[in-house]
Amino acid sequence: MAVISPNQLLSDIKAGKFKPSYYFFGPEDFRISEAEKYVARQFLPSRQMITNYTRIDGRKTPVADLLAELQAFPMLGDRQVIIVTSFQSYKPTEIQKVAKMLTPPDPNRIVVFSSPADKAPKKNSAFYKNIQTIAEVVVEFGRLTPQEAARTLQRMLANHKMTIEQEALRLFTEMIAGNRGALEREADKLIEYKERTGEVTLDDVRMICSGFEVYDVFKLADYVVDGDRRQVFKMLHKLMAGGDVSGALLYSLGQHFINLYLLKTGGQVHPRFRWLVRTLQPQANRFSEEQLERFIIKTAETQSDMRKGRVKPEAAMEMLMLSVMETPAQ
Repeated sequence: MAVISPNQLLSDIKAGKFKPSYYFFGPEDFRISEAEKYVARQFLPSRQMITNYTRIDGRKTPVADLLAELQAFPMLGDRQVIIVTSFQSYKPTEIQKVAKMLTPPDPNRIVVFSSPADKAPKKNSAFYKNIQTIAEVVVEFGRLTPQEAARTLQRMLANHKMTIEQEALRLFTEMIAGNRGALEREADKLIEYKERTGEVTLDDVRMICSGFEVYDVFKLADYVVDGDRRQVFKMLHKLMAGGDVSGALLYSLGQHFINLYLLKTGGQVHPRFRWLVRTLQPQANRFSEEQLERFIIKTAETQSDMRKGRVKPEAAMEMLMLSVMETPAQ
């Protein structure tokens, strides 16, 4: 079993180096989904994409049905791609049955197993160890660095002969915080708004983009320290209204308050976030260490409860906010 980066996966696939089985996981659902489709499109002839591409949801598919699908070998040398999402839903004994079904590997078939961001396994978990008996290649899809996000946006704009002001670029990368899906969505909005021409300004980004990853999470943190429950829940419901983003939102909140705690206690934030220190330091000064410690602990507990299905995401997020605001400000 080899663990490689998304960039290495891209290079391998471009070079025609395919493996019979993969496992994709990490905090970036969009990148995982795009990688699954990319592998399939590169491996399958276009005429086989409709008939030989199968997508299975592990949450809804009994293992017997999955095994039956894996048992049906491609006919007449045709290639086949099977995507199994939410693979962590299966029990260890079921995973071992799947492993046996993939032995020996079929050179005409690729199976990609994956887990969504809010169910991504810890690397010391039993599931992660089990997946290594199945997948020949494991790929962790992390968030883009600010530099990667900036280069990606500039490349997308350049395709339309467009540019972006430096301050606008800085704000944009803050707002999407490495979320590739948010980057694609917000960049498309900017391109359409500017009618595919000219330079994107700071005002354009402020008016058009609405990523919650940094900009709105920062405002939410301000409401938390103010103890303004009405604004906290109003913003929380707004952020979650677009769909089940609770996993990504919880991750962003946790990372945000870890950074505040590090700044509050004289520590250093991760290099990826150092460029945000100027913005975060004043907010860190508004919290007590006790508040920040409590938020970090409660975030981890909430994440665990959500992973185990003990509480619905919406209720979990509301209880988290209430719990944190019980701690008095300094």
